[in-house]
Amino acid sequence: MNMRASLLLFTLAALPGKALAGNGSWHGYLSQGVTQSINSNFLTDNDSVTGELTELGINGRYEFDQSLAVVGQVVYLDGGNRYEKGSRLDYLFVDWTLPDLGEWQGHVHLGRFKNRHWLYSATRDVPHTRATSVLPQSVYYDGFRDIALGSDGALLQLTRLTEHGLWEINWSYGRSSISDEQTQAFLGTNVQGKAKQDYVHQFSVFWQPPSMNWRIGGSLLESDFRYEPAPMDELIGGTTNIRRVMLSFEYFSKNWELSAEFLKEYQQDSGAYSPDYYNSRIGEGGFVQLRYMFTPEISGLVMQDIYDLNREDRKGNMLEASTGGVIPAYFGYMDTTTVGLRWDIAPNWRLQGEHHWVQGGARIRGLLNPQTQLQSQSHWRMWAVQLMYWF
Repeated sequence: MNMRASLLLFTLAALPGKALAGNGSWHGYLSQGVTQSINSNFLTDNDSVTGELTELGINGRYEFDQSLAVVGQVVYLDGGNRYEKGSRLDYLFVDWTLPDLGEWQGHVHLGRFKNRHWLYSATRDVPHTRATSVLPQSVYYDGFRDIALGSDGALLQLTRLTEHGLWEINWSYGRSSISDEQTQAFLGTNVQGKAKQDYVHQFSVFWQPPSMNWRIGGSLLESDFRYEPAPMDELIGGTTNIRRVMLSFEYFSKNWELSAEFLKEYQQDSGAYSPDYYNSRIGEGGFVQLRYMFTPEISGLVMQDIYDLNREDRKGNMLEASTGGVIPAYFGYMDTTTVGLRWDIAPNWRLQGEHHWVQGGARIRGLLNPQTQLQSQSHWRMWAVQLMYWF
């Protein structure tokens, strides 16, 4: 961790205990792991075993009165090749509890709010709330971690408890900034311009029966991106439109829990590579995950995750042909089988391990980078062991 990130986290850890006394609270977490990806550069280069699995965070809530509060979190992340290394402000928003809405309770979040539309979208930033260190990439693609975690804008959340169950409705509109490093990961290392998100518009509905032991929901997403080329650039101006439809389900029992999400993603690309370039595809995927609690402290997990970049090209043959063989066919899909084990070794301490067997590379970041294509094979695997502490 660099000196700047260390100083930032130390300062935040030292101040909130005073600043929030009596009117709020603050929490934090520290997590360090050891990891390796073999025959791919999804996590590490050259099959290396590394400690690039570091997560440090401080989050807090300050309440001005019963209806108005400020919530925020700053983190330091080192996740290998999955996303940009360093510190960032994950979210910082005003939480306004709406006045009486009859049988509905409502909140509005203004600022850099958190995505609350998917099962794990609002908890993916905290290591001890995740079932695995690496989430199912079909839905929670780590290359989009910072973009998908939250946006600058507004979110409305409404809940209603009835004799037939609990309803939750979420609506949000905003945008996220895209760094130069992210732009190069998505479009190639030689690009000089900037990728920008114009907006992301989301809506979701969830329902739980009176028993509260299962939950089902659906969400819609639409987002526009554009590329603004530099004066001397290999690319020209271009646009991308993404629409996502997703179904979510989770079930809780005394000793086990089951969760699943399935998505269909429509993407249209225009320009960027040439004035007449146009590409339209429909991606599909999802995961099913089962966790069993052997004891209150020890649990195991199995998960199957699948993703096809284009449902009309599930084996990737059209992808390879359209790029003249530059991108191999197995980058058109990614199927993962995961086994994990968790041990709560003491209060607020957890040791978690997992192993992933993978076919394909559609969710490996930097597909246009020759190094990615050279180092990532059609069959590969990865593992991680992570020690976590939270307070």
